[in-house]
Amino acid sequence: MAILDSSHVFLDCSAATRDEALELAASKAVELGATSDAATLLEGLKAREAEGSTGMMGGFAIPHCKSASVSDPCIVVLRFSEPVEWQTMDKAPIDCAIALFIPDGELGTEHLRILSKLAASLMHEDFCHAIKGAADADAVVAAINEGLEN
Repeated sequence: MAILDSSHVFLDCSAATRDEALELAASKAVELGATSDAATLLEGLKAREAEGSTGMMGGFAIPHCKSASVSDPCIVVLRFSEPVEWQTMDKAPIDCAIALFIPDGELGTEHLRILSKLAASLMHEDFCHAIKGAADADAVVAAINEGLEN
């Protein structure tokens, strides 16, 4: 299973709250086969949010967790049709969540590298515009993969 491909990108999603957005991310991970346990994944996401918000700036959040319920590392991208309230650094709601799910037993620091690259990429306006303005899932994947490679 690829960590990110166009089947992992969901445009025009609907969520009224951060918790609904996290629930949606967990359910999409089940659909993609990264886990069979959405409830455990949701608990992991909420526990991570309790440690500190994953809301960034510019309308993005990077919710993430390691979980024994995750079989393969997976990125799920949710672009929302309406802004979602989320505790962010710039106090603005989010338009896009890039969720990262990692198997609990993963050794090494690959997930930290991905998180770091995503956070760094979000500091670049062209990266943010590419994701928010992408016409389709393939364009979102291309922008994120380019950000992860730089």
